[in-house]
Amino acid sequence: MRRRGAILTALGLLAAGGLALGNTPAAQAAVACKVTYTASQWQGGMSANLSIQNLGDALNNWTLTFTFPDSGQKVTQGWSATWSQSGSTVTATAMDWNKSLSTGGSTSIGFNGSWSGANPAPADFALNGVACNGSTPSQSPSPSPSRSPSPSPSSSPSRSPSPSPSPSTSPSPSTGAAPKLKVSGNRIVNAATGTPYRLLGVNRSGGEFMCVQGRGIWDGPVDNAAIDAMKAWNVRAVRVPLNEECWLGLSNIQSSYGGAAYQTEVKAYVDRLVAKGITPIVEMHWNYGQYTGNSSGCSDVHASCQKPMPDAQYAPQFWTGVANAFKGRDEVVFDLFNEPYPERATGSAASGWACWRDGGTCSGIPYQVAGFQSLVNAVRATGATNIIMLGGLAYSNDLSQWLQYKPADSRNNLAAAWHVYNFNSCVSTSCWDSQLAPVAAQVPLVAGEIGENTCSHGFIDQVMNWFDAKGASYLGWTWNAWDCSTGPSLISDYNGTPTAFGAGLRARLLSS
Repeated sequence: MRRRGAILTALGLLAAGGLALGNTPAAQAAVACKVTYTASQWQGGMSANLSIQNLGDALNNWTLTFTFPDSGQKVTQGWSATWSQSGSTVTATAMDWNKSLSTGGSTSIGFNGSWSGANPAPADFALNGVACNGSTPSQSPSPSPSRSPSPSPSSSPSRSPSPSPSPSTSPSPSTGAAPKLKVSGNRIVNAATGTPYRLLGVNRSGGEFMCVQGRGIWDGPVDNAAIDAMKAWNVRAVRVPLNEECWLGLSNIQSSYGGAAYQTEVKAYVDRLVAKGITPIVEMHWNYGQYTGNSSGCSDVHASCQKPMPDAQYAPQFWTGVANAFKGRDEVVFDLFNEPYPERATGSAASGWACWRDGGTCSGIPYQVAGFQSLVNAVRATGATNIIMLGGLAYSNDLSQWLQYKPADSRNNLAAAWHVYNFNSCVSTSCWDSQLAPVAAQVPLVAGEIGENTCSHGFIDQVMNWFDAKGASYLGWTWNAWDCSTGPSLISDYNGTPTAFGAGLRARLLSS
């Protein structure tokens, strides 16, 4: 069913009191606040994000309250706060990790909800009992976006479109170049300031398949205007899938789409992203090597589908070239391989993890495998100090033995990459708590692809809730103008008009 999207925005602003005449106890903080409320809605349902900015004294704890204007409005699930509702009054109480708000500091929370009758935005926000007064909320339905289907042979499964909020309501893109990054403990941090930095954004598919099919280099525009459309979603990171044969300019690739021509285009796109303040994540998506075993994507020896592991013949050469291109530029992150699945070929998780790290001759894989240790070594041998991401087994959905088989890194600059769609195996909070949480406690955790095949965002909302609570990173698949029948898509056009699937990610990014 097609849903009608709407954007609800309410701004509350007051340097309100909390200051009485006479002596005020020193322990009592003067509260002043600004609340920005943004929501997407459909018939009977909504997803809202609230940004709370502290304009008063530093707070050690906070509670936000507001009243729904209509009796049929209900909170059904929330994140980044403890949510409760009594009648029409909603209360959101800080969690341990976001309870401290410095002067000028802000935090983002959100909820999914239901409504009947009408769905006006609340306006009476109060922080610790002090009103955050502001302008009257406005609500306007967004136009149904036009669809521009585009075929995608990407290995990732199909997801969904539908209309949602118009990008014209988005804030202006921020300025400034992307920061240099490094790993510190279990966090990615700004290398200059040491402050945590989350990779929140989208994938930009095209560079992995267009060139090998002889159709070009990118699927759709990658110019500054297209990047500005991403910035309007508050995208901070863009994962850029690449093709091994196209980067190396092997003989089966047209010269206009491979080798120097391809590398020049990739470098230029990375430069534009960095200049716009977006972290590029460059990754090897498709590679050389014939594989026709369990879960084979194609019988082609060339890099025209997802293979179970990188190949020893060309992958080290690919990563030596990419690392040399971007060494000294720690604004760029490396993702060594898209979605490994060696266990499908070798027959067990144990042999799969050994193949994953060590490579060589792996049972069931006819070509010689480049294990992740050898690829980490290839990157570091160039002198590159960039963060390196490593996806686990089962198309990067299994991190159960990631820590046990973690490659050695002279820079101690590795992050765990994880992919999830609603039809994968590890799709529940219990699995995430048992399998992902131990990894996230030791190294940065990045969900390089999140998505679903429901033409909605209910599943990724749950994923984002869990990752937000952990302060971890996630990127939606994909910023391409496809639809449910031709491939997963966050957008229906390159102006950034969100699909119903994309609306969930967009709302969350805007609140982050």
